[in-house]
Amino acid sequence: MATLTKIALSFIGGQKADRVKGRGGEAVIALPPPQVSGGLPLMAALAARHSQREFAPDPLPPQVLSDLLWSAFGINRAAGRGRTAPSALGAQEIDVYAALAGGLYIYDPDAHRLARVAQVDARRVTGYQDFVDEAPLDLVYVADQAHLKNVPGEHRDAYSAASAGAIAQNVYLYCASAGLATVVRGWFDRRALAAALRLDRDEHVVLAQTVGYPAAR
Repeated sequence: MATLTKIALSFIGGQKADRVKGRGGEAVIALPPPQVSGGLPLMAALAARHSQREFAPDPLPPQVLSDLLWSAFGINRAAGRGRTAPSALGAQEIDVYAALAGGLYIYDPDAHRLARVAQVDARRVTGYQDFVDEAPLDLVYVADQAHLKNVPGEHRDAYSAASAGAIAQNVYLYCASAGLATVVRGWFDRRALAAALRLDRDEHVVLAQTVGYPAAR
């Protein structure tokens, strides 16, 4: 859908996720164990890191999806359930949602799997840009401020933004290493996306990030 059409729909409250045609995806997507060795050296990945806005529609293979989500915010230390990205006071207030063609899912780092939130294709409402509609994956980073009750209210948005930014950079580095395209985004219809994600009063969307293979492969 064209960007101007999305903007017009948002003004009248008409932005909505699409129903999945057919049976849609599985209720739970079990991910293979992440491959935590290999890839580019850190300095090479940093040198290759950049934003891309043209994506092939090809779905990501299960192993790639597994490695990507673990890199984003997976558990990398059994003791204390430490994650691959930092969070203030260890609050781990960011939830990672995955908008796929077959449904909308939330990443469960403990079980390392995706659990379906809604049987809708929410990619279109993850951003006003047209490329989000057809890219295979749109990640959405949601802050649950119920986890930040020990943080003064005036600091919570900044802490959540910092946490989401660290996750987004992890995704950038993984994509640079794996030959994937990605771009982080902050331009979306917050009301429509919150409705698709079924968020409550303590939750709000911080950022979205599109991932896929580059259009010219």
